[in-house]
Amino acid sequence: MTCIPKSKAELRYLYRLAPTMLAYVVCLVIAKRTFHHHHPTGLAAYLLAVLPALPLVGSLVIVGLYIAEESDEFQRSILIQSMLWGLGGALSVGTIWGFLEDFANAPHISIFYVYVVFWIFMGLSQPFVRMRYR
Repeated sequence: MTCIPKSKAELRYLYRLAPTMLAYVVCLVIAKRTFHHHHPTGLAAYLLAVLPALPLVGSLVIVGLYIAEESDEFQRSILIQSMLWGLGGALSVGTIWGFLEDFANAPHISIFYVYVVFWIFMGLSQPFVRMRYR
């Protein structure tokens, strides 16, 4: 996917993703401030902790909608291959880091970062996947 939308599916993807990312930032600020100032416990703490994750889950749904709506099979194939590289990279890094924590006393890293690592690997893989078809 390039920066300038070329298809209606890409445009819809951007129109869906932008408010979702804004919702993520708002939910994250609300959760951080509430935990910092009010120290919720029990069910309220669980619900508040999940709040910022919901837009991130929504972003994955939006990518799935894009894949379903994109009529250009080449673009769809590039995205799916990149997502597979992202999944492979995130699972590999998560597995390696888990063993490092277990056996080498490496510092604990929040599992939230699996989401970030997935997008990093996916973004890095896209140009290489595209190069295969030049």
